Amino acid sequence: MDEKTIKRFFNNKSGIIGGGIILILVLFALFAPLLSAHSPTIINSNALTLPPFSEGHFLGTDDVGRDLWSRLLYGARLSLGIGIAVVIISSIIGTTLGLFSGYFGGKVDWAIMRITDILMAFPSILLAIVVVSVLGPGLTNAVIAVAIVAIPQYIRIVRAAAMVEKNKDYTTAAINFGAKDTRIIFKEIFPNTLAPLIVQCSLGVSDAILNVAALGFLGLGARPPLPEWGTMLSDSRAFIQSAPWMVTLPGLSILIAVLGFNLLGDGLRDALNPKLKN
Repeated sequence: MDEKTIKRFFNNKSGIIGGGIILILVLFALFAPLLSAHSPTIINSNALTLPPFSEGHFLGTDDVGRDLWSRLLYGARLSLGIGIAVVIISSIIGTTLGLFSGYFGGKVDWAIMRITDILMAFPSILLAIVVVSVLGPGLTNAVIAVAIVAIPQYIRIVRAAAMVEKNKDYTTAAINFGAKDTRIIFKEIFPNTLAPLIVQCSLGVSDAILNVAALGFLGLGARPPLPEWGTMLSDSRAFIQSAPWMVTLPGLSILIAVLGFNLLGDGLRDALNPKLKN
């Protein structure tokens, strides 16, 4: 990003707030062992469903005596890692297919876009459930399912940008000089599609966190005792009246993480393309 783009980003309140939220979450995730005095998986039968601010347990405990503060911290590490992994997988596949589709056109474009249309015809969470049902429940399969669901978004965004860039003079000049198609795609066109791709990656992390948490809530994602926020929500449903903090805390964690990445995505969008600000 050039100096003007960086200046526009730092003048954007949404981007700064979102970046600050994400920075705090990243610090919590990185320093979880230092910030928590308890293991997130050790059961303590002498400290069941303790309320927040209990002695030795800052945010209380769950129904089997596990420290909620520790589980939320390690859950941040897990959820952020999942979001980044999903974005890496889906963006690499989606960007490659989108570049090929936008550059070659014709039958290649038709085949890729028909597959994309089929995937986008299903609600994202429903398609993820179908994929997990085929692969089997588990955190790894949930990541694969959510990544598959996210691929069409990257294909469409990169394809649209590639179709614009391939008709510009620098691309025509590269073709006339005899450059190979792969070089034109990845050396000439791809760098000019990064602006919308960066914004989508930021928003994609929030979608991934939300979808994986939904799968965990349905029992198709992370399995206990992993401290994944969606799984924590699912395990605490029966205690929503007797111990509401067990439900509220992981729910708020998901809300804050998703809000942070959405605000960051809005800030990046306005900074990279100020024409879309209004």
